[in-house]
Amino acid sequence: MDDEKPVIEQAMETITTAVETTKDTAVTAVKKVRKAAKKVAKKVAPKKAAKKKAKKAAKKAAKKSSKKAAKKTAKKAAKKTAKKATKKKAGKARR
Repeated sequence: MDDEKPVIEQAMETITTAVETTKDTAVTAVKKVRKAAKKVAKKVAPKKAAKKKAKKAAKKAAKKSSKKAAKKTAKKAAKKTAKKATKKKAGKARR
């Protein structure tokens, strides 16, 4: 340390330098963390989107199949009632 400068001034300079260095280190650390977080987000986001898409597709497929099944049962029921009606008519005509 310089003997020409007062002790207080030397101490202040040392503290200021330490603070600046710490600040720079903190800023660098934050930048690194942000970068890493972005990388992770990039990797995770597509998986999430794919999961969501798959879920939606499954829901759609289930809806479609249930609609088809409902249509089929409705058709079958209509056919059965028509058959029963024709049988009844045929039975009445025989008597």
